[in-house]
Amino acid sequence: MELKKLSVHPLCLITGVLCALTGTLWIFLAAVLAALEHECAHAIAAKRYGYTLDRVVLMPYGAVVSGDLGGIPKREELWVLLAGPLCNLATGIFFVALWWMYPESYPFTELAAAVSFSLFFVNLLPAYPLDGGRVLYLLLSPLKERRARAICRAASLLIAAAALGYFVYSCFHKPAFTALAFAVLLAAGGFGGGRYARVPLPRRRDFSHGAEERRVAVDGSLTGNAVLRYFSEDRYLTLLLFDKGEFLGELGEEELLFALEKEGYDVPLKNFLSVL
Repeated sequence: MELKKLSVHPLCLITGVLCALTGTLWIFLAAVLAALEHECAHAIAAKRYGYTLDRVVLMPYGAVVSGDLGGIPKREELWVLLAGPLCNLATGIFFVALWWMYPESYPFTELAAAVSFSLFFVNLLPAYPLDGGRVLYLLLSPLKERRARAICRAASLLIAAAALGYFVYSCFHKPAFTALAFAVLLAAGGFGGGRYARVPLPRRRDFSHGAEERRVAVDGSLTGNAVLRYFSEDRYLTLLLFDKGEFLGELGEEELLFALEKEGYDVPLKNFLSVL
């Protein structure tokens, strides 16, 4: 995985300063490191399938990774989404195993283990912008898009209401401001979307101002699903198909879209040459 851009949101810096002033800096740093590990796991999983997630922004509530996942098949997207929480789970289990072998390490690693397990469980909640929210949307994909998004939004707002209720309850004892921040995050995410949204495929282009061509050489045994990420709204796509170094032919954007609609997305690209 090659990280091309790492930036820090101003609110993240402010949160770090406030944590330093209130004596909770170590908790903040542990959360930031666990969040970075979480997002890097997403990026590594995406890289395995030939996609790129290489831009990370540190936020006050964790981190956000972005990049090119346009057109990724649902199964691969599911594994990319689960990679982050599973990595946090593995890290937490590692620390538990470490305590078993070296009990004296417990005081030094308890915080890291708690943060790792927390990220695992929290990110599986079925609410945007958490990974669980996007997993829920994938599972609901057989439904109409509007209905699936409505269910995901309702789940996000319901969990946000529960977090807000907990904050109100905590005010009678010791205010849990993290619950309030979490409620605001989920409420905002309920009206947003996922980082891994698919880009729409171009159907009709306006060439009145010209369009730059993107020529990509690929193996003819790849399926349509594997090359959807090469589509771009500002470039015209042409695929050059090869088989063991031998040139088979090329597919223009219109030909590719026609073949995908006629033959399906799981058919090898070289088969498209015979139906055009």
